[in-house]
Amino acid sequence: MAEGYVGIGIFMPRSETNMGTLWRSASLLGASFIFTIGRRYQKQSSDTNKSWAQIPLYNYTDFEDFFRHLPYSCQLVGVELDEKAVPVEQFQHPERCVYLLGAEDHGLPPTVLSKCHHLVQLPGKTSLNVASAGTVVLYDRHFKKQLGQK
Repeated sequence: MAEGYVGIGIFMPRSETNMGTLWRSASLLGASFIFTIGRRYQKQSSDTNKSWAQIPLYNYTDFEDFFRHLPYSCQLVGVELDEKAVPVEQFQHPERCVYLLGAEDHGLPPTVLSKCHHLVQLPGKTSLNVASAGTVVLYDRHFKKQLGQK
């Protein structure tokens, strides 16, 4: 896998506390940036590594704003419990992509899912905490990259 880049963010996060944890995981696992859609991040104690100094955070007012600013030649990967989603164990991560997570209580709406280039699903029948789900996806990407896979 070429180096590429990766971003990760949350659509309509229910709790800003999850952003600090996701930011820390994103920084440790090689993300280039993180983002929110629909809410703004407020500094949280869960970001004990001060990841805000290492990778940028972008805030988008709504999905249309985010989608207009999706980087050139970048794949949008929705992380969702969906019958069309590929299990993460079988997923080939794009070189340049942005992972989009839904809040635990609502997930990603159909209008957002329809714009995703790929859908990936984590193990289990119910959703994980959004920061934990983001960590799992980023770790899977990191692990497969270390093995020379996508």
